Amino acid sequence: MRPWWPLVAICLGTFLFLLDTTVLNVALPAIGTDLHAPLSGLQWVVNVYTLALAVLMLPFGSLADRFGARNVYVAGLTVFALASLGCARAPDTGLLIASRAVQGVGGAAMSVSAFALIGALYRGAGRGKAMGVFGAVTGLGAAVGPMLGGVLTEYLSWRAAFLLNLPLVAGAIALTLGVLGNDRRPRAHRFDLSGTAAFAVCTGALVHGLTRAGEDGWTSTVYASVALAAVALVVFVVLERRRAHPMLDVRLFGRASFAAVMVCVLASSAAFAALLFTSVWLQSDLGLGPVRAGLALMPLALASFATSLLAGRTLHGASPRLVVGTGLLLSGTGCALQSGLDATSTASSVALGLAVTGIGIGLMGPAMAGAVFAAVPADRGGMAAGAMTTFRQLGPTLGIAVFGVLFRTGSGAAPAEGLKRVYVAAAAVGLIGAALAYIFVPEPAAVRAARSPRRGAGRTDHDREQRS
Repeated sequence: MRPWWPLVAICLGTFLFLLDTTVLNVALPAIGTDLHAPLSGLQWVVNVYTLALAVLMLPFGSLADRFGARNVYVAGLTVFALASLGCARAPDTGLLIASRAVQGVGGAAMSVSAFALIGALYRGAGRGKAMGVFGAVTGLGAAVGPMLGGVLTEYLSWRAAFLLNLPLVAGAIALTLGVLGNDRRPRAHRFDLSGTAAFAVCTGALVHGLTRAGEDGWTSTVYASVALAAVALVVFVVLERRRAHPMLDVRLFGRASFAAVMVCVLASSAAFAALLFTSVWLQSDLGLGPVRAGLALMPLALASFATSLLAGRTLHGASPRLVVGTGLLLSGTGCALQSGLDATSTASSVALGLAVTGIGIGLMGPAMAGAVFAAVPADRGGMAAGAMTTFRQLGPTLGIAVFGVLFRTGSGAAPAEGLKRVYVAAAAVGLIGAALAYIFVPEPAAVRAARSPRRGAGRTDHDREQRS
């Protein structure tokens, strides 16, 4: 059992990091009432956390290489705990959003270093088992979040969701320091501060502009934010192309396979982004309390968790193209099933769609990494993993901002009508992602080799990958 204690330490922090991405979904109406915050302010309570994660995943990978994954992991836990205390004591929306941003900084450090620690500590079959457990904990964190947030909000306070982190983080830090050795290694090239800043300005300005568009319409401020995002993106691309050791080699996006896989990663987050607005509808239109709203959202989380466990065990070695494409197809279909909402809809009206979407999310989750690694040369695997985690966190952030515009479009529109538009858009994103996956996601070498005796199928896949 002793070799698995490091995995316990890693999974405990990962559970907390993922729990806090979903625990507030049903607590937001209570936060809005308590702090007198509009919906745009509530969006930022969620968005600023995932935005910090998206911006910092790549640079924290570099920091983990330079200072050691264990040290970055412990530092991330410490920052996460302090920020959680700040969230719990926030007297207004501004300080809550600021504390959530700092919490995202800690979460990014925890997430990236957790992957690095598992890769360094486990080999062969042990690594496969470790990744299986890690994937199950990932699903569990997302599944428990809405229900736990509902219980804490209804029977204690939304602030209790943050206070709960403190003793758990203390235990994770103590366990990490006790069972993990220092893995610091010297690193030759410098930290890419300018690239990180440009990427942060790009994503922050884009999300800010889209959020303001939903609140105030397409004003000059919104256009200025979008223009700033475009300029910052150009600066980021220029900077990364000039570096001998780029944080992200943007030339990879010239490969159709890699670009398509990154779009699929973004598309896989659309259904999660829609959950925020589903929670608002359940509580504002249907008058459900936080616990009942959390229960109404559980079909997606439970179906995703169960499917992820099953897929991780039974689909090892299956074609990422087929698995990711089918997962996105199911996710989009589930969202389409929820797009028929009207004034007579009830909480049970979304149950089937949420379950189908959850099956799709759980199916594609374990296969997404295989799709990413198959789309790049072998020596770019680490960079590809960093890009995947970045886009995975950027997806919900952009999704919430874009869906916020759709949710509020139309003066005086009922939440049910707004949610219907959100799910139509989420369904379209899922189905487009599925089409891209079926066409462009390449097959790994092992899959091509297994299929090669069958009418030269392996050669066809190889040629398609080379062309992409």
